[in-house]
Amino acid sequence: MSELQPLTDEEIALRLADLPGWERRGDAITRTYQHTYHECLHLVMYVGAKAREVGHHPDIDIRWQRVTFSITTHDAGHQLTEKDFELAAHIDRIAEGHEATPVK
Repeated sequence: MSELQPLTDEEIALRLADLPGWERRGDAITRTYQHTYHECLHLVMYVGAKAREVGHHPDIDIRWQRVTFSITTHDAGHQLTEKDFELAAHIDRIAEGHEATPVK
């Protein structure tokens, strides 16, 4: 399956089961982390570097001591693809390395 091939609802559910904390919101998956404001900014910089490396980027919303990542594949008509779940896994690893706390 191509990375830009939209996933079925069943495939999305299976991939979300492998990424606890991520949730589907329409045609995107999202997750929020908590840390100090400045550490949230650092986290975003590292995620941005990884996004450039893999050629896929999340939408990012930074608030006081919280950062939310939202991922969809714009090149696939704003639908979920394998690329979204790969990036989500990268974000989880980066957030863990920065000791960011997932918001439930």
